Amino acid sequence: MGDAAETRRRILRAGTAEFAEHGIAGARVDRIAANAAINKSQIYAYFGSKQALFDAVFDNRVDVDMADVPLDADDLPGYVAALYDMYLNDPELVRLLTWARLERTPIGPLFAHREDASRVELDAIRDAQKRGVLVDDLSAEDLWSMLVSLAATWAQSAIVHTAHAGESASDHDRRRAALAATARRAFRAI
Repeated sequence: MGDAAETRRRILRAGTAEFAEHGIAGARVDRIAANAAINKSQIYAYFGSKQALFDAVFDNRVDVDMADVPLDADDLPGYVAALYDMYLNDPELVRLLTWARLERTPIGPLFAHREDASRVELDAIRDAQKRGVLVDDLSAEDLWSMLVSLAATWAQSAIVHTAHAGESASDHDRRRAALAATARRAFRAI
């Protein structure tokens, strides 16, 4: 008998690839099962439904990536550049976010299903606003939303230009510098 935690990890890996490539509606449980080297019934035993598997994949990927780039409210320029790198190096994340927006939550908060999804970040922003580090004429929620969107300027769902890892280092450096300068000018109080 196999290890349950390892089976769950394989399903999440296979589900991530499938949902990122095909979206929720286009994803096929039989392909996920084949890529995870399990039978289809195990997916339902572990997750209950394709929708629930998408939620688990989505939440897992967001949690892992956001843990890798913690917010430092005293260094928004550095943070926004680090988010740019995260988006650049993890196209599956942006694709999952885009599919979630297109197929699941077309309006309103994308993370409404997650209680306190951004509490740590919002508390850090509020604290920095109280300390006079960040502008206080914006709500923490609006500042956070603009900051994340700013970092995604060249992410996979960008309208004007989508960055990719194969572009020159000077292009990426120029974009990081532009993001940092914009964050500094827009949000820094001092």
